Amino acid sequence: MVTPFIAGMTLAAAALAGRYSIQAWQAYKARPIVPRMRRFYEGGFQSTMTRREAALILGVRESVPADKVKEAHKKVMVANHPDAGGSDYLASKINEAKDIMLGKTKGGGSAF
Repeated sequence: MVTPFIAGMTLAAAALAGRYSIQAWQAYKARPIVPRMRRFYEGGFQSTMTRREAALILGVRESVPADKVKEAHKKVMVANHPDAGGSDYLASKINEAKDIMLGKTKGGGSAF
């Protein structure tokens, strides 16, 4: 007598757990998509880009090693590349920021 009762309770518990799991999954899928990116530099560009501004654009510190600069440049450029709907102006500023951080130029001009 006790065995069918335990089996029935187990089956009911499994059904409730399944129902809850389905509801939780549907709520998870319906939530709004929020980008998990950190906030990047907001504001206009200076007339002559400084090392500080270049670091802010790339989202790195001013004293970061070259490999980290290249990695940050790649991430920011993927998000703003002209072929992917980004702006030519922003792409040129991102490239200028990379050049300044790597010491290839002293600043002073983008193509725009």
